[in-house]
Amino acid sequence: MRKSTVAVILSGCVFPGAGHFYLRRWRFGIVLMGVAASATYYILSVSLSIALELSAEIQSGIIPVDINTVTSLVSEQLSAAAQSVNLAKTLLLACWVIGVVSVYWQGRALEKSHTMAPLS
Repeated sequence: MRKSTVAVILSGCVFPGAGHFYLRRWRFGIVLMGVAASATYYILSVSLSIALELSAEIQSGIIPVDINTVTSLVSEQLSAAAQSVNLAKTLLLACWVIGVVSVYWQGRALEKSHTMAPLS
């Protein structure tokens, strides 16, 4: 299997930047992985804080255990944080697309340079 194919699979299916590590493109891989991990952390932390807050209110009896009430409260909480979470989602998606495209180009360039190198 070609290096570019393996790198694309790693970046597309594992995490942005993983294919760059495979191709030994450390700097770009670290940047992509750092930005993607930060965006993922933010999305998860907002979701978890909303879930923990609402579950604490349900357990204390402030919110009744009614699916319609809980659903509307979750929707309200998510809509309050929607702009920043949407920005984080867009950033994560952009990292994924940039990672896959750039690792494909870098892998193909690496393959071409190895095929053009004279055999010793």
